[in-house]
Amino acid sequence: MKEIEYVLPEEIEKRSFEIISEELLGRGIRLPAEEEAVTKRVIHTSADFDYAETLCFSEGAVSILKELIRNGADIVTDTNMTLAGINKKVLAGFGGEAHCFMAQEETVRLAKQRNMTRAAVSMEMAAAIEKPVIFAIGNAPTALIKLHEMADKGDWKPAFIIGVPVGFVNVEAAKELILKTEIPYIINRGRKGGSTIAAAICNAVLYSCEKNF
Repeated sequence: MKEIEYVLPEEIEKRSFEIISEELLGRGIRLPAEEEAVTKRVIHTSADFDYAETLCFSEGAVSILKELIRNGADIVTDTNMTLAGINKKVLAGFGGEAHCFMAQEETVRLAKQRNMTRAAVSMEMAAAIEKPVIFAIGNAPTALIKLHEMADKGDWKPAFIIGVPVGFVNVEAAKELILKTEIPYIINRGRKGGSTIAAAICNAVLYSCEKNF
């Protein structure tokens, strides 16, 4: 039986990250320096060490994401849960804004009219934003499929894709589509992911930008 640790409230997160570091070391896992903060925050959010093996980063992904945030890029999510989890105050400090178009009346109307998912329609709406857009997808593989389709046409592409939808139907295939593109990405291979994971990735990079600002 585990003994209770008496930790001050303000020290809990710090202690959690210490435990994560210790366990990674015990598993013989050494994370690349650039990716370390992101992967550890995802593990902190999920208590799942599988992410140390399944998170995939395109070349220079974290540096690209930091640069986008520092230059005021917006973030578009596929759920209001991810939107709620992102630290919008830090994002706004760099001139960025977070959006989710899923619940808008126009999204609902167009999805029904065109027999599409709201997630796919909301990706089209996001493409109208006249600045670089980071997509944080934690729920809907159809959002990734639509982003791939739109980018494949050659006249528009996302600035960055965080692709961590969770589930069973088309989830793995949709992630693999993005892995084959030249779009900068952070993708979690396999079925795992979720809205909280997408928000955790965003926040890991936002906090790093804030710390080094």
